[in-house]
Amino acid sequence: MPYRLTVLGTGYLGATHAACMADLGFEVLGLDVDESKIARLRAGELPMYEPGLEEVLRRNLESGRLRFTTSYEEAAAFGDVHFVCVGTPQKKGENAADVSYLDAVVESLAPYLTRECLVVGKSTVPVGTAQRLADKLVRLAPAGPLVELAWNPEFLREGFAVQDTLHPDRIVLGVASEKAEKIMRDIYTPLGDVPTIVTDYPTSELVKSAANAFLATKISFINAMAEVCETSHADVKQLSLALSYDERIGGRFLNPGLGFGGGCLPKDIRAFMARAGELGADQALTFLREVDAINMRRRARMVDLARELVGGSFRGCTVGVLGAAFKPNSDDIRDSPALDVAVKIGEQGGQVTVYDPVALDNARKAHPELAYGTSALDAARGAHVVLLLTEWQEFIDLDPEELGSVVATRRIVDGRNALDAEAWRAVGWNYRALGRP
Repeated sequence: MPYRLTVLGTGYLGATHAACMADLGFEVLGLDVDESKIARLRAGELPMYEPGLEEVLRRNLESGRLRFTTSYEEAAAFGDVHFVCVGTPQKKGENAADVSYLDAVVESLAPYLTRECLVVGKSTVPVGTAQRLADKLVRLAPAGPLVELAWNPEFLREGFAVQDTLHPDRIVLGVASEKAEKIMRDIYTPLGDVPTIVTDYPTSELVKSAANAFLATKISFINAMAEVCETSHADVKQLSLALSYDERIGGRFLNPGLGFGGGCLPKDIRAFMARAGELGADQALTFLREVDAINMRRRARMVDLARELVGGSFRGCTVGVLGAAFKPNSDDIRDSPALDVAVKIGEQGGQVTVYDPVALDNARKAHPELAYGTSALDAARGAHVVLLLTEWQEFIDLDPEELGSVVATRRIVDGRNALDAEAWRAVGWNYRALGRP
């Protein structure tokens, strides 16, 4: 008999996992305590923007393979394998991860687990969390030791979540028994021949933290080089290109600019540092403090560069901001460098108008003090300087002559090194970018 799956938590990760598992042919029940979110999902509407996911959601709702509930009792009765997909945000006023949502799921589900089943954690957690939750499940579930835990970290990129779920580059299984390994292998068999690492709980937990720390370090490295380039009048874009041809280094995540944001990298590297400190291994990750600091400095430098371009003060200046999401193909504004820059300029007296293709509603709710445009041209109308802060293709494809016809002054700061500098300069734009002369 094929396994019946539940997905506990229907945010970005959970909604994607539930829809994609149903697409692989499993019967799936998604659970969330947010009744409005469940109502939207039942109606085939996503609580966030993710290219391609809404079609997968609707297809599987129509097939009957995918349903949603707010009842833990129903989920426990239905599922053979329960995937836990709740968030682990940064604790307020601390670097550490808040794992209270995970504990809440385990404490809500466990009392209804009266038969053998497997609970699978997919959230990004401090190392040591899985063993603690495994013990808690056995203690709280009526089925006791028949309830087992596995850890199966996710590696989704926002904007590519469906592709990354259905065509992963690797699968990591942290298991405590051969039986758990077999169940997990069975579930992922429809994905085909994917490199699979079978390991223990702590290693599986560390894989995601280590991967994010490495990517953050690579991004901050090239942005540190951008700082050096600015003081030495070198071009970080050409430097990055030259480095990318070295096979040991590669070009991915070596794009100089405004740095990283979002709901994962910033909070995950801080949580990693905090957990290493708790374990007495804090010296091993002290370099991540500088990675974080370099990343935040890029935002300050962007504000400085824009202010220099308008003569030293934003007072009386109109500023057009292109981008609100932390990255393109997403409506996620968590720790968005673009919005951070826009807010700081507003605080310094600039009249800021922001435009983003999909993140405007989220931006408006978070920052009602900013003005918002209906298009790139609308946001740039009358601007003394335009800032490109999220590299949406729509912005890269802008006609510099057309944009130039609506601004007060042809000044642009390319925060993502995404535009063709020569094409913009050729029609009279004063073009500046982070890390370039």
